[in-house]
Parts: sequence; structure tokens; C-alpha cells
Amino acid sequence: MTPPNILLVVLDTLRRDRLSAYGHPRGTSPELDDFAARATIFDRAVSPAQWTIPAHASLFTGVYPTTHQLTEANGRLSGAFPTLAEILRGAGYHTAGFCNNPLLGVLDNGLTRGFDHFYNYAGTVPNRPFDTADPAPLRAVKTRFRRHVARPIENHFAQSDMLFRLSMSPLAVPFWSRLINFKGHTASTIDDLIAYWSRHEAGGAERPLFAFMNLMGAHLPYRPPQAAVDRIVPALRRDRRAYDFVRAFNADAGRWAAPEPGLTDWQRAALMDFYDAEIVYQDVQLGRLLRYLRQSGALDRTLVIILADHGEGHGDHNFFGHGFVVYQELVHVPLVIHYPDRFPAGRRITTNVSTRRVFHTILDTAGVPPPLDAADPNANTAALTLARATNGQPDSEGGVAYAEAFPPQTFLGFIRHRRPALIDRLRLSQVRRGVYAGSHKLALVGAQVEGLYDVTADPAETANRAAQDSARAAALQQQAAAFVADAEARRAGAGLTADADESVLDHLRALGYVE
Repeated sequence: MTPPNILLVVLDTLRRDRLSAYGHPRGTSPELDDFAARATIFDRAVSPAQWTIPAHASLFTGVYPTTHQLTEANGRLSGAFPTLAEILRGAGYHTAGFCNNPLLGVLDNGLTRGFDHFYNYAGTVPNRPFDTADPAPLRAVKTRFRRHVARPIENHFAQSDMLFRLSMSPLAVPFWSRLINFKGHTASTIDDLIAYWSRHEAGGAERPLFAFMNLMGAHLPYRPPQAAVDRIVPALRRDRRAYDFVRAFNADAGRWAAPEPGLTDWQRAALMDFYDAEIVYQDVQLGRLLRYLRQSGALDRTLVIILADHGEGHGDHNFFGHGFVVYQELVHVPLVIHYPDRFPAGRRITTNVSTRRVFHTILDTAGVPPPLDAADPNANTAALTLARATNGQPDSEGGVAYAEAFPPQTFLGFIRHRRPALIDRLRLSQVRRGVYAGSHKLALVGAQVEGLYDVTADPAETANRAAQDSARAAALQQQAAAFVADAEARRAGAGLTADADESVLDHLRALGYVE
């Protein structure tokens, strides 16, 4: 049997509850809605992490952040954990990435390992697969500049508290958010992926294709096209106060991840209006890709997975951004899978599942075993594939999923400089975790219970039931402790040292997974 092509689409920073496919009253996502009607929708997908780098590391390796430990902007993924792209390339796939998030494609964190080609639409000098407008000598100069000048400087900002604080000032934000393509370019990415896919098919497609795409449309700063604003909230055009406020907020990156943002109701509403408009525009562009796949016939032989890496706080629970907590608005994410042989059209799955299992789902569908010891639980892709949830088999994880919020040290350093009292009062330096079991979710800060919620009856997590349901809270607290111990044991078993990384990489090279 010919392995399927694979398309993994991550809609960065996209809140589940702002999608019409998941019940939002505004029609923010008609293209995704139409696609989802022909696919399987997961109603209780849980991201392993609350922000980009650890969430993608879990998608690419199938393990939780406590195990893979890529939890900071200046970290690097251990060679002990082979990535999806490495494994698929070793199994004969052609691998290509189309990325708009600079934290993935620009920082030297190991997340681009295994890609034959990885195109960055963010950064000082973006690179595109068919960028032939410039003469060859100029393209060569741009490549050298990107590799030897721009990338080292951009990586240095992830490692220096002083440079990071400088970049967050209202004077600096308009510069880097516009001139260095912080959000990439959604339309160009879609154009290029369609063209790339077409050329791959026209070339005979001797190797199946694995394409990863990250779109940043829903991330701050919010500057949606006016047509998208008019489509979703036409009355906003006349509200100059809202435009002025969002423009000022866009320029103050320090507020993007600030606890206690101090937003009034109208300010929060203005941000949500512009956020919805960004979703609308991104959905229009995504629809072009989905229509191409359907009309070209490529969809019939492609596993398509569309999800968010995490959501966004807009003042919910008095937090903004996605830096420190595991509330629903951050870790309860959309997940849609299209592959009719295993994921029936129109099916909705209400079991709690972790999106780290996208790793196992892709490998199981492709028929590719990971290069792991058979005793490693992560090697059992047949047990962990999300297809089990659609065929009546009991879920191998019992409907339990976890979320982990390791606080980004860059943001902690900024808050320490700007509002240091918040760190202790809100316990921002401690790891937060959420454990989902059935309709309940326990939130922990450190080892202490922060809240127990019935997320079916109370999806906004407004009623903390920890006191009246203390037995359930205690049981889930013990379950979370066991999870952490197991995740730490897996990390220890992987041996996360430089020497171990190199020996593991040598082994993977010998197997053909790594060049």
C-alpha cells in the first residue's frame, strides 16, 4: 500500500472558542467549518503546553514538555528525541516546512531537524521556495546574510534579557513587528505550498510528501485587512476609539503577556473583534489551500491534520497572552483530522486527548515505526494513534490528558524588571499543570491545587469546585504527581546530556534517520 501524503497545519495562537466550527456565534471560520464537516472533529483536544516552542516540540516528538525539556526560547531539543520529520524522511518521505513563526524557523532550537527544505516567512530575510525575482548573485548574498548575520542576531535576542526588554518597548515593537516580518506572510505561504505541492505531484511523486505549515494570523499584533473587519463586525469601522486603542496595544508588547492587564470591558471587546477579524482573513487563505487539495484530487491520498498549538488569553482569568497558565482559553484547542479510511466524516470525538498524539497518529497512518526501543511507550503508535477514538476501541490513555505551563524565562525577566511584585504574588515562576479526566480538570501551581473545574458544565472555568469536591481534587492531584514522576523518569532514561545527544544522533544516522 502506498503511504499517504501528510499535511500538518498549525494555526498558531488560535482559540478554540472563537471558531464557528466549535460554536462561536460569529462566522469566523466558514472554510474550516466546511472542511471539518467532511472530517473528524475532536471536541476535547488538549495542548501539552501553553506556548509555541514546547507545544511544537511535543507535536514533533510525541512526549510531554517535562520529558523533552524544550521549554525555553534559548533551549535546544535533545537528539534523544527523533522528530517527525527525521523519522518520516528516514522512511522515504520528502519533508518540507512552511513556517511563519520565528520561534520555530529562526531560533536554533532543533525543531527544523529532518526537513529537506524549511522555508521561513518570518525574520529579517525570509526565504521562499520560488523566490526567483532577484538575480542569482543577490539571492546568494541574501542567503549568506541570513545564515551568518541575521540568524545569529535574532537568536541572541532569545538569550539576552537586556535585548529582549529593549525589543518590548513601544518604540521598538513597530519596527520588528512590521519590518522583520514577525507574523510572516499568510497569503505567500499558501501560494508557495500550493505551488510546491503541485510541482511535487507533477514530478512523479516518487516519494510521499510530508508538509508542515505554521500560520501566525491569530497572533498579536492585530492588523487584519479592513475587508475582514467589515465582514465580521461592520460597525467597528466607525469606532475610532477601538482602532486607536488596538493600535496602541499593538505597539506595547509588554502588555501582550502581562498578568493583570487591566482591560476595561470595551477594550477587551475591541481586542476580541480584531482577533476575530484576523481569524476570518486567515480562514480565507486556508480555504484556498483546502480547495486546491480537494479539486486536484490530492486530498484523496493525504492525511490532513489541522490544529492550534495553543490559544490566547484576552484578560480571561485576569491574564493576557499565553505565558503562564493552563486555563481553557490557552490549552483547549481545535483539532480536525481528514483521512476517511480512519477518520470518518462528520464524527465528533468527546474524549479528552492530548495533541502530542498527533506524532503517533501520523506515524501509525503512514505505517512508519519510530526508531525507539520497543519497551519505550512512545514506540507504540498503534496504541496512541487518535484513530482509536473513532473506531470504538477504548482509549489507551483512558481519556486523560495533561497540559504543562513552564514559565518562559524571557517574560519572567521582563516582568521582574517592570512589575517584580507580581512574580511572587501570582506565583509566575512556578510550573503550572492541568490534568483532564472525564468532564473534570484540576489545575495545579507547583504541587498545590489551584482549582478544580467541571469543564463540561463550566467551560469558562468560573466556578472552582476544589473545596466541595476535595476527594476528586486529591485523586487528580495524586494522578498528576504520578504523571510528573513518569515523565521525569522518561527524561532520565533518555539521558539528556551532550554526550548522550551525540551518541543518539550517531545511532540515528546509522539507521538513516539523520544526515
